Amino acid sequence: MNANLPELIVIIPLIGAFLITLAATVHGKLCFPLAAAILTGALVSAVGLLGRVLAEGVVEYHLAGWRPPWGIGYRVDPLNGLVLVVVAAVALINLLGTRPLVEKDFGDRLGPFYTLYVLFVTGLMGIVVTGDAFNLYVLLEIAAITGYALIGMGNPQRAPLAGLNYIFMGTIGASLYLLGVGYIYLVTGTLNMMDIAARLPALAGSRLVMTAFIFCIAGLCLKMGFFPLHAWLPNAYSHAPAAVSSLIAPLMTKVMVYVMIRIMLTVFDPGFTFGTMGVSRGMVWLAVAAILGGSILALGTRHLKRMLTYIIVAEVGYMVGGFWLGNRAGISGAALHIVNDAAMTLCVFLAAGTFFYKIGGESIDDLQGLFRKMPVSMAAFAVGGLSIIGVPPTCGFFSKWYLISGGLAAGQYAFVGALLFSSLVNLALFFRIFEIAFFEPFQEHHGAHGAPAGTARQEAPLQMLVPLVLTALGLVALGLYSGDMVSRLIEHAIPAGIV
Repeated sequence: MNANLPELIVIIPLIGAFLITLAATVHGKLCFPLAAAILTGALVSAVGLLGRVLAEGVVEYHLAGWRPPWGIGYRVDPLNGLVLVVVAAVALINLLGTRPLVEKDFGDRLGPFYTLYVLFVTGLMGIVVTGDAFNLYVLLEIAAITGYALIGMGNPQRAPLAGLNYIFMGTIGASLYLLGVGYIYLVTGTLNMMDIAARLPALAGSRLVMTAFIFCIAGLCLKMGFFPLHAWLPNAYSHAPAAVSSLIAPLMTKVMVYVMIRIMLTVFDPGFTFGTMGVSRGMVWLAVAAILGGSILALGTRHLKRMLTYIIVAEVGYMVGGFWLGNRAGISGAALHIVNDAAMTLCVFLAAGTFFYKIGGESIDDLQGLFRKMPVSMAAFAVGGLSIIGVPPTCGFFSKWYLISGGLAAGQYAFVGALLFSSLVNLALFFRIFEIAFFEPFQEHHGAHGAPAGTARQEAPLQMLVPLVLTALGLVALGLYSGDMVSRLIEHAIPAGIV
């Protein structure tokens, strides 16, 4: 069983999605426990695989016994082993924490919803674990198509159009990546990432290789919503069902950033990526624009989920800019922020889901008095907000520390300034919410028993609160163990030539 863990990561949810469809024909109530069992199995497999990587080093698995480059190979090192655990954990926690929302929104469509949910996770897990460039495209499409469908199940007036825009942009991004892979295959004759990496150095001056690089990076930037290619993202995440937003928002962009790091460091070696192509400085400046643009756009909206999605646009800028600094601190900060931002985004979107479940509104102005009405939910949201701002000992502080250190070492002071500006904007954004939730309404009208009107507790169900609180506590735990994650997992995945 231990030898087959890389395959089980994908096989368990893939077969499980089919079983959920069958279970839905018997009774819709069977779908949730089955989905929970499937994702628990995937999480256990991911944790077991990460433990095996720590004990044995890089793990390689050849599907059906066919050795690469003829067969598809899975390759797991400490970095993608960590990302696998993050994807599985976020998917399971969100599944458990949003069950009341799902039953409220999809009472007659539980089978399709949970089937798509598990298939989406299958695609992401496969993207992270695969060592084959074309297989990555196939799994990317599995995740994308199910993501489009999940988003389209939201607000019937707005979600279908937002999903359609996402389809158009996502298809263009995937096509660009596939075109890049096609060019790579033309010059190398192989699709296995490690095999490509062994053959490309001799072809570094080839225009086809340079063209492949450009197409791959352009496609991935579109898929991750990197500014200014982010136009599809705010509407897609804002108009999706609450249970879908809290799944896709923490995972999709972060997995795409991971793919960028994997492709740029594994398929194209660091010398070619940071030296020959000469795009590093331009990418860092685009990241600065992403951070500033996302932060300013977040200031201009009163819609809670839209504000959070613009923060994601800025956070993508953090990770892309950190990677393209090209030094060890910057890449470590970018990889660490994949983990931290997934947890932070899950926390604030889960909290937003509890607000929507109880008060029905998604405007920041609807949060008046929420510290009194929903103290636990609001406290967890506050922890998530403080982590996004970068307050120690939450995890957001530590990844920002690495990113700032990398920016200073690279002499990219504009990137450092953008990070500090974004932190100040996030401070204003979240403290504006805290002010509304704690102090407003300023003039209370007293009810029949003398108590201020509107102060009755309306806390979310325990089933939503427990995952939310655990996630908030996890932000502190991740912060305390950030150093261990970097030293034991992330740095081992960074090529030795990068300093």
